Amino acid sequence: MKVLIVYAHPNPMSFTKAILDNFVKGLREAGHQYEILDLYKEKFNPVFQDIDFSFFVDQDIPKDIFQQMNLRAMIVTLAGGPIKRMMAKWYIRNKTDDELIKLINSQKPKDVLLHQKKVAGADVLVFITQVFWMHFPAMVKGWMERVLTYGFAYKLNEKGWSGDPDGRIPLLKIKKAVIMHPTFFNEKVYLEKGFKAAMEKTIDDWSLKYPGIENVDHIYFHSILSVSPETRKKYLEIAYLKGKELKY
Repeated sequence: MKVLIVYAHPNPMSFTKAILDNFVKGLREAGHQYEILDLYKEKFNPVFQDIDFSFFVDQDIPKDIFQQMNLRAMIVTLAGGPIKRMMAKWYIRNKTDDELIKLINSQKPKDVLLHQKKVAGADVLVFITQVFWMHFPAMVKGWMERVLTYGFAYKLNEKGWSGDPDGRIPLLKIKKAVIMHPTFFNEKVYLEKGFKAAMEKTIDDWSLKYPGIENVDHIYFHSILSVSPETRKKYLEIAYLKGKELKY
């Protein structure tokens, strides 16, 4: 089984890192292939920028939507200073719409393409990171925004382009996702305040299942700052067993 782990924590001495280490230990003992995308270590840029729009320019975009995008003006505007804008305007003056799409597609960021290749080759996608505002931290949220793009993670049919969420066509072929979250609040709070339900609707259903991942296993390690050493040890054992006993 090929496992891709998206890991994000700036502190190499954190409990989140200990969870990663124990999960990987279990994977190794089970004989799984794995790769770790340590987003902080590789200095992944989570900020969606103008060049990232190249993933959303596709041959199947409806003609009326394509016209609204005004790609010619966008290419010229994003070219840079006055001289570069003049050169861009001259370069695209005789190009057809299809040629413009190919030109824009050729500018897709290489860091995103590399990560998409890794995601496409995985059977299981794993996220190990802390919780911020009942979601992934900005580093991982930005990774999802930049990597799980149109044409790679999903496409839209006519209903989708009209704003209907049921018009999204899932493209990911990943069998399973695993999320491991150390939390500040306790389990009672997550259940009674609706934190758990909200996170699983937003992350599990809309962010992972919606583009095609079949199953999501969301694990919480509650109240990590206040639990006993024995409970922490139990948490690490759970992480280890999740790796060793990993199945679709």
